[in-house]
Amino acid sequence: MTPWEADLARREVLLDEVRAVLIDVLQLQQEPDELDPDAPLFGGGLRLDSIDALDLVVRLEAGFGVRVVDSELSAATGAQALRTLNTLVDRLVAAGAT
Repeated sequence: MTPWEADLARREVLLDEVRAVLIDVLQLQQEPDELDPDAPLFGGGLRLDSIDALDLVVRLEAGFGVRVVDSELSAATGAQALRTLNTLVDRLVAAGAT
């Protein structure tokens, strides 16, 4: 397996794990693969509210041992990390989630 393939496989695992946490947090009656990774987490997408977002971030930080939104990040960068499932996974990868 090439390093690129290993990175892609790890990203897919993270996406599946984030989907499972999101389903649990929102108590959705969906399968993980039914959640579009590019759907907005707020607004017309999955309709997270601030409480859902806080719960999601706390659970992800505890589960992956990384900070999803660091105090060093600007408010805009933190909001960008929570835009979609893909941007959230990107943030976990950047933070070194395992």
